[in-house]
Amino acid sequence: MSKKILYLYVKGGAPLEHVFPRIAGEGELHVLALTPLPEAGESEWRPACTSVTELDTEARGEALVDLVVEHARALGADAVLSISEFAVLLVAKVAQRLGLPGGGPGLITARDKRLMRETWERAGVPIPRFRRVDSEADLAAAMTELTPPLLLKPAWGAGSVAQLVLHTTEDVAPAWRQVAEALELGHQVGMNELYAPDTDRDLLVEEILAGSTEGWYTEPGYGDYVSVEGIVANGVYHPLCITGKLPAIPPFTEVASTMPSTLPEPVQRHLEDISRRAVDALGLETCGTHTEIKLGPDGFGAVIETGARFAGLMVTKQIEEVFGFDPIAMLVRELLGEPVDYPGAMMTEGKRAAASLAVIPTDAHGTPWASTPPWNPSGVAWDTLLSPGTTADQVKAFEMPEGDPVPVYDPSGGSRNWLGVFFVTAEDAETLRRDCNAVLNGLEAALPA
Repeated sequence: MSKKILYLYVKGGAPLEHVFPRIAGEGELHVLALTPLPEAGESEWRPACTSVTELDTEARGEALVDLVVEHARALGADAVLSISEFAVLLVAKVAQRLGLPGGGPGLITARDKRLMRETWERAGVPIPRFRRVDSEADLAAAMTELTPPLLLKPAWGAGSVAQLVLHTTEDVAPAWRQVAEALELGHQVGMNELYAPDTDRDLLVEEILAGSTEGWYTEPGYGDYVSVEGIVANGVYHPLCITGKLPAIPPFTEVASTMPSTLPEPVQRHLEDISRRAVDALGLETCGTHTEIKLGPDGFGAVIETGARFAGLMVTKQIEEVFGFDPIAMLVRELLGEPVDYPGAMMTEGKRAAASLAVIPTDAHGTPWASTPPWNPSGVAWDTLLSPGTTADQVKAFEMPEGDPVPVYDPSGGSRNWLGVFFVTAEDAETLRRDCNAVLNGLEAALPA
């Protein structure tokens, strides 16, 4: 008899047309949608679902847990999961109530970045200095207690939304206003915490570490931070691989996640150890993980944050393409109590290379586009931008409507700046890096008028 898997849908995470078929390969997929389901890619994701239930409710906290638990029990769910940042705490609470495997009570430390940093501080995990900020006065005080520049960020946020850089005390008042406006815009598009109510004003500020790729990479052109992807299974952390990054666009808008990492293997093992210290300190039980690490001078690496879920965009598909295994299916089997074959050690070499490339209205150096052309990627001559053998497929879930004018870059918008996301594959990592930059630098001119 096929096992029943309950998926809680809210906005965020990898596209459903990628996720749902992989979950359905392990059992019956039953979807409980707590926010409107996307129309993009529906012809691909809906056939993977045994049932889809849309729940229109304003409930939050334990009242929402009650509703989901009731639905799961009526279904007879054998596992419950979500890969959205905004639903993982709710899923952990539901799994606990049902006695099913899940992230466990420690998962809140992987959602509230204030608790996360306080936990790491006690455990001796290397992190930037930080302060909680509950008022404009707190922010002003932090400017004197910490060493600017400082990064103001939401404690429950994701996708770099509402992150602002402060250089002097004169930046405090305008930043306090801007972060409220940015959070409201994020709230309007469903980018806010589902279980814990009234979290939009939970903020922290932290020092921005001086990043450096010197002594880390042997070649130029990569960003000064990486992420380590993994799975925690019954409290045991299994790091899977490292994701490299192209340099972020100021202040911290990510544009490309690349695999395999071109870092030397001893360096990758060092980062694997740092991620293990960070994840182990959080006390997670069973979940995916995504741990971001800042690369600093003299081999010093500081942990930025850990998510108790897989990376977004197409990172799980990149792992499939480059390393040949499916992390989503592995996690589902773990949640169902079935045997899972984890790599004996974190993977450092793979076949081909793959990237999630998020196009924004700047070039690769952060210079905003000089024009606002209609967004029409289907009219681009891609072979003039890409090397022979490289592919670039637009991801339906992140498509901006064709024909709409390209907006001006918003430094506090984070992922709201994305015009489109492309899954890019190439023969090797250097070709991949070169072609991603070619798209970022050349797409404005390549878009047809």
